[in-house]
Amino acid sequence: MRRVYSVLAGFMLVWAAALSVADEYTDAVALFRNAGESAAFFNKSYGYAIFPSIGKGGLIVGGARGTGRVFVHDVHVGDTTMTQLSVGFQAGGQAYSQIIFFEDERAFNEFTSGNFEFGADASAVAITAAAGAGAGTTGASANASGGQKDARTAGKYYKGFAVFTIVKGGAMFEAAVAGQKFTFKKVSS
Repeated sequence: MRRVYSVLAGFMLVWAAALSVADEYTDAVALFRNAGESAAFFNKSYGYAIFPSIGKGGLIVGGARGTGRVFVHDVHVGDTTMTQLSVGFQAGGQAYSQIIFFEDERAFNEFTSGNFEFGADASAVAITAAAGAGAGTTGASANASGGQKDARTAGKYYKGFAVFTIVKGGAMFEAAVAGQKFTFKKVSS
């Protein structure tokens, strides 16, 4: 009987952990769906990559990393990892959520081709006040706004991608050169 209880307890722990991960992604998607300007992109995009939490920190040399999921028409099709290295004047740490919308199948295929990297001309729209997230290899900084419902109208597709960030916490001063690189792994059907 003890074995049955042990197996049952183990199953419940695994199930609770799986629900926690699912809730993290569900919560991040809901946040962007209700965040002013990014909400409209859910209806007009081919798909998106969502990163519920990216950790970023640095002192002269910095980095960021986060794991995410890729969706096509709200169906989970793969997992992705973002890494970022930066060099320049920077200090602090920050956590933020990020979403990347794919305008069409071509952009989706480019992102999921293996190793994707944002070009020097990529930028993100920040959806919270005093946000400072970059998504370009020249350190292009994000546009800050007064609140989630007041996101600037700068949000648009550029070369098939639209990027939004929401700062979760921390403070980071940055004048650095940085680039985001992504890997993709398709989930088995």
